[in-house]
Amino acid sequence: MPDTSLESALRARGLLMVAGVDEAGRGPLAGPVSAAAVILPAKWRCKGLDDSKKLSPAKREQFYARITSDERVAWCVAFAEPDEIDRINILRATHAAMARAVEGLARAVDHCLIDGLRLPAFPWPHDGVVKGDSKSLSIAAASVIAKVTRDRLMTEVALEFPQYGFERHMGYGTREHLEALHRHGPCRHHRRSFQPVAQLPLPFEPA
Repeated sequence: MPDTSLESALRARGLLMVAGVDEAGRGPLAGPVSAAAVILPAKWRCKGLDDSKKLSPAKREQFYARITSDERVAWCVAFAEPDEIDRINILRATHAAMARAVEGLARAVDHCLIDGLRLPAFPWPHDGVVKGDSKSLSIAAASVIAKVTRDRLMTEVALEFPQYGFERHMGYGTREHLEALHRHGPCRHHRRSFQPVAQLPLPFEPA
């Protein structure tokens, strides 16, 4: 289970404001990628909080409420929309969303713990933590916020475009989604640079 060992080690070096950073939605064919940054207070605990992928939707919602309702926690979520993903590629768009999330925090950040590898030219001092959402409590908190926020957004998008079933697959390339794509063609929320969306001969719906 994730804990605060990494955060505590940084605080012992005088780096008091440590932000955990994670993303959700790099792989889907539609919708934005979301990124969250979270600063937890020292000795903050949340029993059962884990990598969002290991939690049920109901548990994610519970932890989201617990994290975001605590006034001691600083958090921010940011997005890279499909047009930006198509323009600069998903990796660079993800890094941009992460930077926006850190920039949007209400507190100045001393250091970041980022899920995965170190990022080139990231604006803040940071460590990349492979499988960080299973090791660092602040990264786990960020993973939950990023995932819940994105899922809620895709559920709203589903009201506008019910034919795709976004509320069920959240834009991932499931059989249901692929079949809907071939029946209806892409909409403005699809990532035009992603296969198989890019291969479809049908016109895109105008924005």
